Amino acid sequence: MSYAAAVDHLYALGHELAPATPNTPRRKFDLAHMRVLAGALGNPQITFPSVLIAGTNGKGSTAATLSSILTAAGYRTGLYTSPHLVRVNERIQIDGHEISDEDFARLYFHVDESARLLVDSGDLPYPPSFFEVLTAVGFLYFAGERAAQAEKTPVDIAILEVGLGGRLDATNIVDPILSILTDIALDHQDYLGNTIAEITREKAGILRPGGTLITLPQHPEANQAIGEAAATLNLRAINAASYIPRQTPVIPRHDLEARSSETATPLPANHYAVTLDGDNLEVNSPLSGHHQQRNIALAIAAAAELRNLDSYKLPRESNQYGYNISKAHIEAGIRNTQWPGRLELLAFPSGPSLLLDVAHNPAGAWTLRAAIAQLPEAQPRTLLFSCLRDKDLNEMAQILFPLFDPSSGDPERRKDHIVFAPIDNPRAAAIEDLLAAAHALDIPAHAAPHLAAALAQARAVTPANGLIIATGSVYLVGEIRRLAGEL
Repeated sequence: MSYAAAVDHLYALGHELAPATPNTPRRKFDLAHMRVLAGALGNPQITFPSVLIAGTNGKGSTAATLSSILTAAGYRTGLYTSPHLVRVNERIQIDGHEISDEDFARLYFHVDESARLLVDSGDLPYPPSFFEVLTAVGFLYFAGERAAQAEKTPVDIAILEVGLGGRLDATNIVDPILSILTDIALDHQDYLGNTIAEITREKAGILRPGGTLITLPQHPEANQAIGEAAATLNLRAINAASYIPRQTPVIPRHDLEARSSETATPLPANHYAVTLDGDNLEVNSPLSGHHQQRNIALAIAAAAELRNLDSYKLPRESNQYGYNISKAHIEAGIRNTQWPGRLELLAFPSGPSLLLDVAHNPAGAWTLRAAIAQLPEAQPRTLLFSCLRDKDLNEMAQILFPLFDPSSGDPERRKDHIVFAPIDNPRAAAIEDLLAAAHALDIPAHAAPHLAAALAQARAVTPANGLIIATGSVYLVGEIRRLAGEL
């Protein structure tokens, strides 16, 4: 079967978080079902060591950075993330290379056929979900089921980003050698709970008795819930705070000049030094934003633990010296990290530049707001925005929309604009709701019938020296990024 057929078949499964049809109960997550599916596939997840990463924001950036470090150290490294921006293949990578269309199609239909037999035999009550199928495909690929090699050779390690929560996420059938918790905030309350403490307890479900946790101090409720889980499980907890710079880094002038020549609007660089085992470690990351310092710190702490033989559980005969990760490997991995759509600045031969950011909840919106504060005040800017209807639209509007209000009386904002467009997703917020959120704040806004028209409108109203900021949803950023490639 073809790749196109596999993708069409996959999307026909729907999405776990899609609104339930009338009179249909919401699907419940159950790890037992994922274990049955994995068992029928030969339990590929036990053939390679893994690091499991949960949190509200920063999971993907941490995973991408740690994966890049391990690749720089010469290890065959799997990376599983979600959601994707443009192509589903992005979710499953080895050493920075996406799974091929051929391998994806072959493994997808293998999983699908196995699932069909399990349902027919009564071992599964219903077919696996979109995310469960993709997770199984990823596990098989990392276990060595690749067309390009005659023998099955698993990856040396896989970095796995949790999809939703942690406790009941399909990725959580692995036995991770390290568990990482990134920053936790309110999101997906319908599934995870209405307080930060409840959400944290769900995400702490990736922790293991006697295992190793890497995290950072954060919201007091999250800290308490993490501490309680750690004490119950008698695990080893590592605080990555020592790898965060003590003061805001100063960008070297030559770096600033280089960035200014490459892009219309330079963002502050994450270029600074921290101390690792008594030595200076140079951090020079392509990921912009002060918040990325926390994600980079988590990746550094994980790399430091992985090279410590006594810091995690792996058979001594297969890992007698730990992972051989040098300071130079860590520096190179950070420097070579690729994670698009996160404060990603795109410049064009003509017209305004485009800043893409996947901020999709209030915490992400605050992070984006902090980054916008680093931009030149006098630069005209246009917000291209949409979001999903299960997000807190009103709070995101209050955080972001006033920064683009041409009626505010601020002369530097008089050329600003806000443009809305619908997302092609069953969970998309209605244009009427987006306009109502702006109207409630007395901020002018315009609507376009689709994202292509919204981008064209934003480019038409934004001066050539201005900046278009596209945000509010991963799905929006992915489509805008694809459209931008055609400019």
